[in-house]
Amino acid sequence: MTPAKQVVLVVEDEPLLRMAAVDMIEAGGFIAVEAADATQAVEILENRLDIRIVFTDIDMPRGMDGMKLAALVRDRWPPIHIIITSGHVTPPAASLPTESVFFSKPYREREVLATIRRMAA
Repeated sequence: MTPAKQVVLVVEDEPLLRMAAVDMIEAGGFIAVEAADATQAVEILENRLDIRIVFTDIDMPRGMDGMKLAALVRDRWPPIHIIITSGHVTPPAASLPTESVFFSKPYREREVLATIRRMAA
């Protein structure tokens, strides 16, 4: 029996960047679920029990940014792993939720996928 594919929630408000992240994750052998902002991401997390990793951008519209989303995920869904990205800011390590990883954009897809594989193991 083959193990079930891990599900990764991609949270990115920029459609082309979201599409590129989804392509990268699916090419890596994972299932990608898309959210255009943190509000939509929370709705998805509340309705799906199979998400194991959240891959989120920091800069997003509609009130909740990626850092607030990461803190909320850590608080409400502790087993979920978190990858945070940004092309604008590099948050201090102390501000990242426990067991989360930060990549600045443009990130190296190979490194991101290696991190996702390690988190999914």
